[in-house]
Formats: sequence, structure tokens, C-alpha cells
Amino acid sequence: MFAYFRDHFDEVMGELWAHTWLSTLPVVIGLLLALPLGWIARRYSFTYPPIMTVTGLLYTIPSIALFVLIPPLLGLDPLTPWQVPIALIIYSVALLVRVVADGLGSVSETTTNAATAIGYTGPRRFFAVDLPVAVPVISAGVRVAVVSNVSIVAVAGTIGMTNLGSLFDQGYQLSVNGPYYPPILLGLVLCILLALVLDALVVLITRLLTPWRRATNSAVGAPA
Repeated sequence: MFAYFRDHFDEVMGELWAHTWLSTLPVVIGLLLALPLGWIARRYSFTYPPIMTVTGLLYTIPSIALFVLIPPLLGLDPLTPWQVPIALIIYSVALLVRVVADGLGSVSETTTNAATAIGYTGPRRFFAVDLPVAVPVISAGVRVAVVSNVSIVAVAGTIGMTNLGSLFDQGYQLSVNGPYYPPILLGLVLCILLALVLDALVVLITRLLTPWRRATNSAVGAPA
């Protein structure tokens, strides 16, 4: 495995970079789309069941089928490189809408009433109070989405997309006289490491966005 990595260093690093942005950018875009949908589902309760049903069904579509269906459905070239990012955005939205709605629902009525009483209303309250308080819940969903995307992106290697999944395909093609494990093991190790690093990055960003949680924990743990 290490010898294969050394001999194909530039190629593998290119695949790692492609895998990284394919795992992260769709989650960012998906979160931006999920925020208004989650707000609507929470604000207007009658929309919650249909929105959750539709997004839940979208998430059950097998990734390889979605990769194949997107070009004809959107009128794109069958070989377009956009089919994978678009599919991952759909999966991210489908996963995060419920998380956003439940996160906003976790904001207590006491908190919202207090914010309204001191002049926070409408969009100002949403961005200054509701969304920050919901960040820990939303962050948990983002962690799942990012790690899930690392796995799904690998599947895209089977349709010719350059990413760590290409290593699995190369290992299979080189297994002529018997199993050839080096690229397969390398792809597996790098996927696991990438998932761990991205998960840790989301945790770090969450801590930076919620300094009030650290202050609260410190106050609770302080001696009387």
C-alpha cells in the first residue's frame, strides 16, 4: 500500500482533493437550501409532513441510480461532471431539512419570547437568536451528511469520476491473476481518514460558532 502511494503520489493526491471538495461543497450548498425549507417546515406546521416525506423519499434513491438519472432529467450531457455534485446536493438537502427544522424547534419558547421582548423580531431574531441556538443540533446533521458524502462519492468512481473511489476500480482491474489489494487498501484508509478529518473540522467550526456553550459549561463546572 505505501509503495503504491509513493509510486502514484501525484495521482492519488489529485483524487484525494477531488474527493474532498465533492464531499464538502454539496453539503454547504445543501445546508443553504435546507435552511429556508426547514424554517418553512417549522414555521408552518402543515408543511412539515409533506416536506419531510418528499425529502425522505429522495434520500432513499440509490446513489448510482441518481447519478444516471440526473443528466436526462435536467437535459444535461450524459457525461457531464455535474451529475455527481448535483446528486450530492440533493442528498444533503434531503438529510438536512429535517435537522434544520428540528434544530429550530429546539429553541425554547422562553428564549424566543425574551428575544422578542428586547426587540428581536423577524429575520433579525432568526439570524441572531434562533439559528445560533439551533447550531448544535444542525451541526450533528452536518456531521452525518459530510461523512455520508465521503462514502457516496466513492461510488462515483465506478462511473468514471476522479476521486478516491477510482482506487477501488483500479484495484479491481489490476486483479488479473489474483486480488491486488494495495490501491483498494489505500483508498479505504484515505476515505476513513478524510471522514475523520472533515468530522473534526465540523466540530471545530461548531465550537467557534457557539462560544456561549463553552461559557455556560465553564459556569456550570465552576466550584460554588
